[in-house]
Amino acid sequence: MTASHAPRPPRRRLALIAAAATVAIIAGAAAVYGIGTLTRNGDPACRPATELAKRVAPLIHGEIAAVKAADTPLKLPVLAFRDGNGRDRSLADWRGRTVLVNLWATWCVPCRKEMPALDALEAKLGGADFEVVAINIDTRDAEKPKQWLKEAGIAKLAYYADHSAAVFQELKAIGRAFGMPTTVLVDPQGCEIASLAGPAEWASPEALAFVQAALKK
Repeated sequence: MTASHAPRPPRRRLALIAAAATVAIIAGAAAVYGIGTLTRNGDPACRPATELAKRVAPLIHGEIAAVKAADTPLKLPVLAFRDGNGRDRSLADWRGRTVLVNLWATWCVPCRKEMPALDALEAKLGGADFEVVAINIDTRDAEKPKQWLKEAGIAKLAYYADHSAAVFQELKAIGRAFGMPTTVLVDPQGCEIASLAGPAEWASPEALAFVQAALKK
């Protein structure tokens, strides 16, 4: 029998082959981009954070209306960066505390406008249970962001930086960073409570009530 007269595979078999190929492609992408937790049921350790997100979701309105409460248990990457003294830090250092992680840069106009509100939030709620961890991702002049913070009168926020901007890429890989600024509210187990792409008035009554509810105060 010649190749031109070979029997064709049944349509059902072709459909199964195509489906298997699609699953393989998706699995491969999940392995590469770290999105397994988004395509499965998520990290069981993060389910309390998701329940908390549901409880605080009704408080998302007004000045923080663009904030999105988490609907899937998602544990954040380690997010390695450095503090103002050049020491290596990571998000794991804040286990046991609720953290508002914010990525900013001096070249980002909305970031600069947002910083005074983040500073005020830290002044009002910062302490043993909560901290605003604002991570600068300027990749050129390492001294420029420090100088800008001083000139802008930002005094309550501790200085953290990742001049490789790898923290942005890590959050982008799990669908939590699309532009600047990027903000994620993280529970004491390192799990997402809510996230925001863009700026917000973090010192507003709505924001304060939202964060206090996340702290169960």
